[in-house]
Amino acid sequence: MEITTRSFVLSLAGIGIMVMMMMTSSAEATMPAVFVLGDSTVDVGTNNFLTGSVDRADFPHNGIDFPGSKATGRFSNGYNIADFLAKQLGLEMSPPPFFSLGNGTAPLNNSSFKGVNFASGGSGILDTTGLSPDGVKMVVPLSEQVQQLGSISSRLASFKGAETAADYLATSVFIISIGSNDMFHYDHDNSSSSSSSTKEQFISQVTATYQKHLRTMLGFGVRKIGIISTGPVGCCPSQRRFNQTSGCLEPLNELAVSFNAKVKTMMAHLSSEFDGMQYSIGDTYSMTMNLIKSPASYGFKNINTACCGLGKLNADFFCTPDANVCTNRDEMLFWDMFHPSQAASKLAASDLYNGGQPFVTPINFKQLAAAF
Repeated sequence: MEITTRSFVLSLAGIGIMVMMMMTSSAEATMPAVFVLGDSTVDVGTNNFLTGSVDRADFPHNGIDFPGSKATGRFSNGYNIADFLAKQLGLEMSPPPFFSLGNGTAPLNNSSFKGVNFASGGSGILDTTGLSPDGVKMVVPLSEQVQQLGSISSRLASFKGAETAADYLATSVFIISIGSNDMFHYDHDNSSSSSSSTKEQFISQVTATYQKHLRTMLGFGVRKIGIISTGPVGCCPSQRRFNQTSGCLEPLNELAVSFNAKVKTMMAHLSSEFDGMQYSIGDTYSMTMNLIKSPASYGFKNINTACCGLGKLNADFFCTPDANVCTNRDEMLFWDMFHPSQAASKLAASDLYNGGQPFVTPINFKQLAAAF
């Protein structure tokens, strides 16, 4: 049979398309699911579902640089660090909030399911963090986020079978960013003389509680954990405004340093206890302090003022539709009185994913995703 040049070219094109489809299918098959737990640094809309919650960002100017200038509930002018890490891992952005899944089962039983975001703005490791002054729960604490993960684990087991579901969780990447609000609450209680514990007792309590929740997760079959450490919380505009020089509040930073050291020891201990556990700790404290000391090297011009807010350092009040908002957002370290800008989150995510020691130990997030 005679083969024309045209038919030969078409055949090659067809083979090329088939190869591309196979490569795409293979990439999708190996791309890990992503699960996110934590506070407002990684919240992508959880608190939108909490009636009466004051820790919300589903209104302008939040999201001004998000596609469509949509205020999604992210405490950012655009994407946050969970989104950028998810992008690095092959997703379009962070997986959706747990509450957006509703009571249905379909989202967990198809190829489009790539994980869940449980993070809740204002939450902490301790259940008491995020409570209103009269004791009303306004957020989803880490303990409840872990319970929600447990429900996802059970639903996956009912669809895939227990063994397959366990393998699924073992190969997924779990990102955790939490602890800052616990530091803020302790510092507030300590300054108002309502705290009955020393700094050492508090750090030990938070670390022990954190370890308990991680053990529960590991019991579900989780094996890849990426920890985003507590940053220099005393350098947030919300704290700088209390300093006459607008400098960082060092007692708060010292709390973060002490806690981060405990977390490193805790993770090393857990990895020796749980077979197959892999982990990465991103030292965002050191990353941020490096940036603060040499902002121009990273493309930033302002490291102490909130882009969106009111009053001193734009940090006397939250980012609301009536707040001032800057135009040079890519040059600002902080979006509002507590949270990093989209530009800062993107930079941090890149370091977490591709960086090396001492900022990411013992492996980076890229190596974590590829492990076993």
